[in-house]
Amino acid sequence: MSWTDERVEMLKKLWSDGLSASQIAAELGGITRNAVIGKVHRLGLSGRAKSPSSAAPRPRKPRTHTHMLRVSRPSMRGNTALAHAFDYEIAEEPEFLDNVIPIGQRRTILELTEDTCRWPIGDPGSSDFFFCGGQSLTGLPYCAHHSRVAYQPANTRRDRRPPFRG
Repeated sequence: MSWTDERVEMLKKLWSDGLSASQIAAELGGITRNAVIGKVHRLGLSGRAKSPSSAAPRPRKPRTHTHMLRVSRPSMRGNTALAHAFDYEIAEEPEFLDNVIPIGQRRTILELTEDTCRWPIGDPGSSDFFFCGGQSLTGLPYCAHHSRVAYQPANTRRDRRPPFRG
């Protein structure tokens, strides 16, 4: 159907009354919601003030507790910075050099507990595969050293990524 003067006047009236484009299309008949929206824009009709019910912000749904770890990450250098970032107390721990784990500390999957670091070392398919086994931080699966490796700020990880060459 074409836009007659009568239909345009009806559109203007319904629009100013606050009807939606879908409601106006149904009222006029033989026309789509998109056609109504297009005509409103071509006519330059002003946006309507929102009704009081839609102007009020909707109440938010309460969030369910997730197990996501949210940590502020100041400088993650050294055990004390890590302790402050994770709000954990850390006993002095030996520094690991190139994943050199003392033999007495190494654990198999069957020997892991909540108190041992579960950082995997090596290829799981090889016979010399093991887990770190160091003292884990309370509430975390890793020791202080492996927590620093695992929980890095996103921008630090991006800096080490090779540049994209598309």
